[in-house]
Amino acid sequence: MRGRALANFTNEIKRDLLAYFPTTRAGALAAIAAMLSTSGALTEGGFVVISENERVAEYFQLLSEALGIRPEIREVTRDPKRRRDKITFFCGGESALSVLSETRALRPHLEENRDAALCYLRAAFLGGGSCTLPRVGASTGYHLECVFFTQERAEEFCDLLSGFELFGKLARRGDTFVVYVKSREAISDVLSVLGAKSALKKLDAVSAARARTNNENRIQNCMASNADKAAIASAAQTVALQKLQESGKLQTLPEALRRTATARLEHPTLSLAELAGILGVSKGGLNHRMRKLMQIYEETEQ
Repeated sequence: MRGRALANFTNEIKRDLLAYFPTTRAGALAAIAAMLSTSGALTEGGFVVISENERVAEYFQLLSEALGIRPEIREVTRDPKRRRDKITFFCGGESALSVLSETRALRPHLEENRDAALCYLRAAFLGGGSCTLPRVGASTGYHLECVFFTQERAEEFCDLLSGFELFGKLARRGDTFVVYVKSREAISDVLSVLGAKSALKKLDAVSAARARTNNENRIQNCMASNADKAAIASAAQTVALQKLQESGKLQTLPEALRRTATARLEHPTLSLAELAGILGVSKGGLNHRMRKLMQIYEETEQ
């Protein structure tokens, strides 16, 4: 269930963004321009836009109608692997050509219009964006991206991001161009600027769970490392004390050291704390005796 929830994180972001419908003509034109750049194409007499998300398809229809365009559904195909319908809209006629002309005139001024720029960024994600989160305990990381058909449009998207102090990286992937961010902090900033509040809460929850898991793993690794060191030390002590016993040196030592050596030889796998409990001494006192015994062994070996 949790893996499925993380896989749907892109849809959670899109649900948040769909709540922001452009309130100005400039905003609507910017949104249309963004969807053309990520999920559309120019055709003879107009343009097409393809959507695999039912809510995004409805958003595009409303957007087109707000600009005086009547979109036609040209094709609906089923993707058996993703179990989704792919809807192809065609927008043609004088109204569509007029809107295309307006979007071209608007593009150079998007950075000067904060509202229109936000409309563009949101619609670009609706058309070509995705985001994945790491599963708790997995090595995979955070990744948010938006895919464009041309390098020019991808660079335009990067420029608009930088206007909000957001910085994406650009890479080519086959015939497309991808703008992406990979750190949790960068993705959080993007979601915050775009207004994806519910998705941002989910991101924070996943991040907190991942941090707890990583911290628990560090503690366990540290404990395992300490256990390994203790086992190595115990083995070294046992070997040294056996040699002292075989050489007859052990029998000449003070009673406290002899009792300590005998206890270690009888219980080679116990920790110092456990051995101290058997002898009825403190762990610090036992540690001091062990250091003294090891010192005597090293002097004997020289």
